[in-house]
Amino acid sequence: MKSLKFQAAAKLATTGLLVLAGSAQAHTGHDASSLVSGLFHPLGPDHMLAMLAVGLWSVRVLPAQRAWQGPALFMLALVAGAVLGLLGVQFAMLEQLIALSVVLFGAMLVMSVHKVPAMLGLGAVAVSALAHGMAHGAEAPASGFAVYALGFLATTAVLHFGGVGAGLGLQKFMARKATAVVVTLGSVLGLTGLYLVSQV
Repeated sequence: MKSLKFQAAAKLATTGLLVLAGSAQAHTGHDASSLVSGLFHPLGPDHMLAMLAVGLWSVRVLPAQRAWQGPALFMLALVAGAVLGLLGVQFAMLEQLIALSVVLFGAMLVMSVHKVPAMLGLGAVAVSALAHGMAHGAEAPASGFAVYALGFLATTAVLHFGGVGAGLGLQKFMARKATAVVVTLGSVLGLTGLYLVSQV
């Protein structure tokens, strides 16, 4: 019975992620000068999935007293990337890199069952956040950047807390199956990221 429930949950998660992926769009071409637009910008599937994954990965890999470091590092690098994007600095193939970060975070979740140095993961978090931030900053006019940044940082924090909450919930209520659930979520996340890459 428990196995059937797990399989049903995995299928539901897969379906939900694919539905989100189906709504993937480029990041340009919308208002980016208000608090509201900043709040909604990270809710695109690539940004949202990456930020949830960072929170979950941090709980799985980092010591309990340091689980905040993954989300905090992401937000700091996100701001730095946004400033660079505002100044016109961008990675080549930025949209592809953002979609690939979803694949990367999926792989990191799968690998979290092994003893991989946390510093490698934190480095990946920082670089990925820079790319996400550049996408945010490239769309924001200088005159509205402050309130726009406040908006996307607030939503980013909420998404990170969601990932952290999911990780803590797994540890508390599904300790025996937590590894299998995380590997499944990581695999689905990676496949979803590949789909997002194909749509860019």
